[in-house]
Amino acid sequence: MSKVADQTRTSCVARLLASLAATAIFAMATMQLPAVAQTAVELKISLWVPPQHPLVKSTQDWANAIEEESKGTLKFKIFPSEQLGKAADHFDMARDGIVDIAYVATGYQPGRFPIINVAQIPFIVENGVTGSAAIDSWYRKYAAAEMKDVHFCLAFIQDPGAFHSRTKKIVVPSDIAGMRIRPSVGYVGELISSLGGTNVASSAPEARMILERGTADAITFPWGSIFLFGLENVTKYHLDAPLYTAPFVWVVNKARYEALPPDQKKALDNHCTTEWAEKLGAPWAEFEAAGRAKMRATPGHEVYTLTPEQLAQWRKAAEPLMTSWQSTMRSAGRDPDQIFSELKDALVKYKASY
Repeated sequence: MSKVADQTRTSCVARLLASLAATAIFAMATMQLPAVAQTAVELKISLWVPPQHPLVKSTQDWANAIEEESKGTLKFKIFPSEQLGKAADHFDMARDGIVDIAYVATGYQPGRFPIINVAQIPFIVENGVTGSAAIDSWYRKYAAAEMKDVHFCLAFIQDPGAFHSRTKKIVVPSDIAGMRIRPSVGYVGELISSLGGTNVASSAPEARMILERGTADAITFPWGSIFLFGLENVTKYHLDAPLYTAPFVWVVNKARYEALPPDQKKALDNHCTTEWAEKLGAPWAEFEAAGRAKMRATPGHEVYTLTPEQLAQWRKAAEPLMTSWQSTMRSAGRDPDQIFSELKDALVKYKASY
């Protein structure tokens, strides 16, 4: 073979190798680019509390932690103040894919979530910090059945609220008779009715107006939020006892969750835990609890406690609520004694039982 032929052959082989290399690089690039695009996901979180609420900051901390673990492939956009829908609609918004993650007040739809709403019954929960861990750890066993239309993330509670009155001290159950009271949760409303009081329905932002106008004589409200909504100006007497709490859940659109690749699911799952339920709820609970001391230091207000005998009267008055809940559970084919015993065990474990 001539020298020219060798050179020609060598040149052809070089060009062929270069062409193959370029093709391989192009193929790798075209394979990788869509994969990167597919893993970049932004999830919408809908809250119905205002931007200054402590829950908004703890939600951002939660989202930042997930974004860091997912190496930036999971991002979040937070929408407070009912921007995407009314508070009472948030469970259905998550179910229907209007939002990816929703903050749900389970008491806003009476009768729909009877298991978790047993936590509303008065004089059960002592605090909202470890109480959130207790509620979450207990409810995980039941969430898949009671909230089967969504992917359950976590549960937490509000720090216990109490009676705040503009007209008189509410010390024993008989004091409720003839009063007009705005209840925060369904079971408190049932208690008020059973004691001869009248329920006055209103949202939290409307609470000051109904007190100023005399439409209501008293409200049930958490302590810190009394100041957040300016209610210290229209109330005077405050019962220092953990009358009630309200449970909340974070739920994820099921299709959206199931479409996530394994690494992103793991990052989200690692933040849908009992530990994170407490972390998420604690700043809000601590904000509410601090309002009690603030009220004691505010001139013109009387903060009072119950004697053991008075507390016993209240517990007795609340017994029909438990009987009603037990009947609901039995009608649904569930064992209320087991469910409530497990809840009490969790509250004792986390030092949150009252």
